[in-house]
Amino acid sequence: MKLLDKFNIKTNNIHIYDTAFSHSSYCNEHGLTENYQRLEFLGDKVLDLIMSDYLYNETDYEEGKMTKIRSMYVCENALYEYALLLDFPKYVKVGKGEELSGGKYRKATLSDMFESFLGAVYLDQGYKKAREIVYDVVIPFIKEKPETFFMDYKSELQEMVQTTKKSVNYEVIKEEGPSHDRTFTVNVIVDGIVLATGKAKSKKEAEQEAAKHALDKQAKIS
Repeated sequence: MKLLDKFNIKTNNIHIYDTAFSHSSYCNEHGLTENYQRLEFLGDKVLDLIMSDYLYNETDYEEGKMTKIRSMYVCENALYEYALLLDFPKYVKVGKGEELSGGKYRKATLSDMFESFLGAVYLDQGYKKAREIVYDVVIPFIKEKPETFFMDYKSELQEMVQTTKKSVNYEVIKEEGPSHDRTFTVNVIVDGIVLATGKAKSKKEAEQEAAKHALDKQAKIS
C-alpha cells in the first residue's frame, strides 16, 4: 500500500489498514464483519487530542480561539480535503452498487476514513506516528491560513448563543436510505425552539447545514 510507504509505516498488521478502508457495503457483499466505523470512532478522538496538543503547545491563543480553529480543521469538509490530498479513493473498498453511485468519492465516506486511517495508525504504530501524520498533512494548512479554511457554522452558532447563555442541541429527526447510503435530517434547537433544519449524507454535515440555516435566518432578522 503506497500510502503506508509515504509515511514510512512498516507493519505486520496490514489487516487493520484494509479494515480502515472497508465500507459497510463492501463488507456486506463479501461476508465480512468488520468495517471502518470502529476505527473512525477511535481516530476522531486521536485527531482531537493531537490538534489540541498542537494548539496548546505551539500557540498562545485563548481557549475560545483554540476551540474555533480546531473545529475548522477537523470538520467534515476539512477531513475530505485531507483524504483527497492523500488519494484515498485509490484505497477505499465499497460494494458494487455504492461504487456505481460514486461512493469512492463520497465526502462523508472519505472524511470518516481519514479518521479511521488515523485510528489504525494509532493502534498499529502508536501515538507518535499518528501525530507525525497529522503534522505532515493537517498542520501546514493551519500555519498557512489559521482562520480561513472552512467555516464551522456549528461553532459560530454556539458563540452567538453563548452571549445570551442559551443552550444549543441537535436532534436527528429522520434517517432515510440503505445503511451504506443514508440521508440524515437534523433540527438545531436553541432553548427548546427549533431554529432550522439541515439535510445531508452524514450527521455531521446535516448539523452544519442546520446551523448555517439558523445563522442565515438570524442575519435576515438582524
